[in-house]
Amino acid sequence: MMFKKIKDYISDDRLELRYRMFAVVSSIALICYYLIILSRVITGSYKAAGIEAIGALVFTGLVFWGIKMNKQEWAARIICLIIVFFVMPFSYFSVGGILNGMTIGYVIATMYITISLEGLWKWVLVCLQAIITAICFYTDYLQRVDNGESVLLREFIVAFISVFLISLVVALIVEFQNRMNAIEKRRSNNRADEIEALNRSQNQFFSSMSHEIRTPINTIIGLNEMTLREEISDEVAENSKNIQSASKMLLHIINDILDMSKLRSGKMELTPTAYATGDMLSEIVGMIWIRAKEKKLDFHINVDPMLPMVLYGDEVRIKQIIINLLTNAIKYTQKGSVTLSVQYDKKSDKSAEVTYTVEDTGMGIKKESIPYLFSAFKRVDEETNRYIEGTGLGLSIVKEFVDMMRGKISVNSVYTQGSTFVVTIPQGIEDERAVGELNLEGRHSSGVRKHYRVSFEAPDARILVVDDSRENLLVVSKLLRETKVQLDTVDSGREALQRTLETAYDLILMDHQMPEMDGIECMHKIHEQIGGLSKEAKIVVLTANAGSDRREIYAKEGFDGYIVKPISGELLEAEVSKKLPQNKVRFMSEMAASVEEGREIKANIRRKRIPIMITSESVCDLPANMVMGVDCELIPYHVRTATGDFLDGIEAEARGLLSYMSDGRTDAKSLEPSVNEYEKFFAECLMRSNRVIHIAMSGKVGLGWENALEASKSFDNVVVIDSHHLSSGMGILVLEAISMAESGLSVDQIVEKITEMRDKIKTSFIVSSTEYLAKAGRLSPTVNSIAKALLFRPVLTLRKGKMGVGKVFFGDEEAAVKRYIHSALSVISPIDTKRVFITHAGYSNEELKMVEHEIRLRVNFDQVIFQKASSAITANCGPGTMGVLFKTK
Repeated sequence: MMFKKIKDYISDDRLELRYRMFAVVSSIALICYYLIILSRVITGSYKAAGIEAIGALVFTGLVFWGIKMNKQEWAARIICLIIVFFVMPFSYFSVGGILNGMTIGYVIATMYITISLEGLWKWVLVCLQAIITAICFYTDYLQRVDNGESVLLREFIVAFISVFLISLVVALIVEFQNRMNAIEKRRSNNRADEIEALNRSQNQFFSSMSHEIRTPINTIIGLNEMTLREEISDEVAENSKNIQSASKMLLHIINDILDMSKLRSGKMELTPTAYATGDMLSEIVGMIWIRAKEKKLDFHINVDPMLPMVLYGDEVRIKQIIINLLTNAIKYTQKGSVTLSVQYDKKSDKSAEVTYTVEDTGMGIKKESIPYLFSAFKRVDEETNRYIEGTGLGLSIVKEFVDMMRGKISVNSVYTQGSTFVVTIPQGIEDERAVGELNLEGRHSSGVRKHYRVSFEAPDARILVVDDSRENLLVVSKLLRETKVQLDTVDSGREALQRTLETAYDLILMDHQMPEMDGIECMHKIHEQIGGLSKEAKIVVLTANAGSDRREIYAKEGFDGYIVKPISGELLEAEVSKKLPQNKVRFMSEMAASVEEGREIKANIRRKRIPIMITSESVCDLPANMVMGVDCELIPYHVRTATGDFLDGIEAEARGLLSYMSDGRTDAKSLEPSVNEYEKFFAECLMRSNRVIHIAMSGKVGLGWENALEASKSFDNVVVIDSHHLSSGMGILVLEAISMAESGLSVDQIVEKITEMRDKIKTSFIVSSTEYLAKAGRLSPTVNSIAKALLFRPVLTLRKGKMGVGKVFFGDEEAAVKRYIHSALSVISPIDTKRVFITHAGYSNEELKMVEHEIRLRVNFDQVIFQKASSAITANCGPGTMGVLFKTK
């Protein structure tokens, strides 16, 4: 306990190095001190041991006092004084003086002093140590002379000079090292200050750049929207929509750069709000569809009809996550399609998890590149992707935002076959009404133009717009033209104060960064203006300064709202209509717009992804009716014979293989799927599910588990479990895993429970002939020869995944089978009587009835399941093989 506290203290990087060194050397000194005391006791020097034990306790108490009370400097001084004036003189004379190696003790004491102390105290105590040492040496010389010993003063002088010089060298080395450490620390601090200053400059640059670029983009988007409102040709309308999408994409890239700067500096904050899910998805499709069309890619979106209409979360960041993933998918896909799927999983009355899945048919990702996917400014596979545009920020920002929202992100990819990104984000539920079945693709691909309809009219309302950019004033004026508001514009804070002195405005839209007088100062002066007619007017900041922190800053300053440039007409109208006096606002009927949009909503029923799929291998020997209709897929093993290579259960059935083997042929053998086959299998399963748990045959019996594990490295959402069993033994685990998944357990919970359950499964087989096992390499030729010579029937058992011969039975086949059944069911643990599998190769109905009768004599199982062994199992064990497989409690 004592040394654990010292260890924690030493590991604390916040403490000065010399204080941590004090703790280190004090700990070492204490250990040595206690060892010396132990040696005293062993040699019978009890008096000296007692005195030194008192000193050790004092030493220990001072060390802990210094650490606990943060008085390391004073603790070190007191300890060094005790060492110089008491410990060293006492130890010197108690061990016999110069002849018993105390010279080394003085060197160690000097080292301790130079490490533990700083400044004048250090050199004063080093000098005192030298003086005390000289006194001890001279006193020792006089005592020896008085005792009649033949000693020379010259020997003591040489010994003292040696001790002094060595101690001095040690002190100088430690001092030099301390100074070097101090210099390096200063350099490190200076570098840290420089990096911090550089980060501040970088953040300021990015913020300024964002502001400067947003201003012209605001003009482009605003005037382009006015073009779309006019009666124009379809060709011009399409061009305008392309300009709109490109502008928004440029704005998205700017946001990425600014956000990465904030994330790096730790200033990024989330701003959760209630948002309409359908509107958000529609806007995303509007931005992405045009890019997919440019590359001649199909773009699909599948939305869970049960998705609530209004959720509570950071809409801006969620939208940014989805857009980044979709942009990335389109960027790396040359042909085929990109698909966005949205799934909803309600957790409580007010919370849910929404899963966004982005699939593409692009080039995929190499396994070795997946760990670097979410690194900023890092682009994987540079050689292949050198002609593809991009900043390398998109996925890094996605990962940061997902982590901030306490969500999860995973990637599944097979190189050259496409990628799938799955993001799950917890969100609140504001309006649980379902969005229904939406065809968002149709809204953007049908070529139908969405005609502008003004949302409100307010002819009696007066609005003042303040902005130093005449282009921005023009955009706002045009966007609000159809609302019939009385609108004035000025390009400076000074002019704004003149207008508010003469006119009573209902609402003021104020830019922030303006020359002479900025928007914040102007806002305060309007509220405090003596004789002003607009003191009660609501003031909304209309600025290019983006960021969640900005919203809070403006709110604290007293602004009534916050609008970020560039702004759309729809958003501007919505904000203005909320801030104007409601008695001056007349909202227009939305019936016509709803009818037109209603025509675009079509049935778009697609299969919903399942949360967790359980997969296994054809050798799990489960009846078809137990896996049909449940979320389970099996990958086939290969059965190789002299006539060819066949897929187990698809091209090769156990009955046909038994017929082939009945002629005495032993050349049939089973082969595991390759890594590529597992990769393809997992990729297909993940097209229907979010997560996959694969239960493989024991890794100590074949290569299936190893190949599956290697393939799973291409997928974040695939977990491979070594079942430690084969045949229906692993099949029992598969059934249990399916039941757990259907009950709603998480992947981690299922994996934990299945891993614990492996030891409860009992898998064993009695084999009629060992010839097939020897041919498959499961038994040695020696054991095979003995079995044939003695006519015994071995029982194969699996323990901890390893297959071996558990028992052997002699006699005729029926007697051997009965003894095997009795042995298999004679287990110490209570048996789970839910079900038992009788898995066999080539047993007749009469033989199976005999087996069931013998089993029921001993255990009354609820369900006895007869299962023909798969071709792969049959190829290894041969005809006449039968196993009793069950689970214990």
